[in-house]
Amino acid sequence: MRDAQKGVAAMALASTVWGLSSLYYKQLAHVPPLEVLAHRTLWSLVFFGVVLAVQGRLPLAWRLALGPDRWRVGLAALLVSSNWFLFIWSVQAGHTVEASLGYYIFPLVAVLIGMVVFRERLSMGQGVAVGLAGVAVLVLTVGLGVAPWVALALAITFGLYGLFKKRLAAGPVVSVTAEVFMLAPLAVAWLLAVHGGVSEFGRPGGWFGQSLRTSAMLAFSGVLTAGPLVLFSYASRRIGMATLGLVQYLNPTLQFIVAVLVFAEPFTGWHAAAFGLIWVALALYTVESLRQDRAARNATASVGTSGTAVK
Repeated sequence: MRDAQKGVAAMALASTVWGLSSLYYKQLAHVPPLEVLAHRTLWSLVFFGVVLAVQGRLPLAWRLALGPDRWRVGLAALLVSSNWFLFIWSVQAGHTVEASLGYYIFPLVAVLIGMVVFRERLSMGQGVAVGLAGVAVLVLTVGLGVAPWVALALAITFGLYGLFKKRLAAGPVVSVTAEVFMLAPLAVAWLLAVHGGVSEFGRPGGWFGQSLRTSAMLAFSGVLTAGPLVLFSYASRRIGMATLGLVQYLNPTLQFIVAVLVFAEPFTGWHAAAFGLIWVALALYTVESLRQDRAARNATASVGTSGTAVK
């Protein structure tokens, strides 16, 4: 199997795990979301720490967390933890359809952030795609009488997270390890408070240690979080960004299927109209991304050929 095929396979597997993770967190609906988040953070740190220790790269994560970029790592950590919390809460509260919409919208939000922050110029296709996403949000807001805040919050927190990650000179595994390292004291403090009697859902005491099944699932949430990111890191070094983004749509698609067919969440005509607009927007965005990726590769090839000819 060629490197590109391995990359696509790794990205497909990562997106499948992400897309089906709602089934997992639904089984933890009896555990308050902040408690789930705290365990997810700590067990992710354990997993990432072992992976980097085996690779001999663990000091890189500590240097990143404690170095000059620590403020940027800290902001990224707060954003990703907010995104994780919102996703866990949305699954437990029956808003998985809206969560899937958020991850569909995310690429278009990222394009908008690039335009505002980095003054990147949008192509016509990208501009139309972002506009259609805005219309989709407006349709849901008018139809349901309330803005899809969960979807917007998930897309914006993940988009801003990508913005801060863009400025970090570190790979995804190293940077996420640094982020969960910075979050670990908060997670430990919360779990100590919960096990000491603080009540989040009217039930004093923490869930870890109360049953083998729940304890094992809370611990495995670290693997469920870290594993796909390792796969993503592997894939990102072997395939182009356009292909990476295209395969990644498998994540919200599976979330959407699980929400409607397994969780039986409401899917109205307004939802259908909004999702239809988003899917058209993503089709335009994908075609434009593939076109730009092909043009960049052709330009690189031309430069290489010209350089060889001159020599």
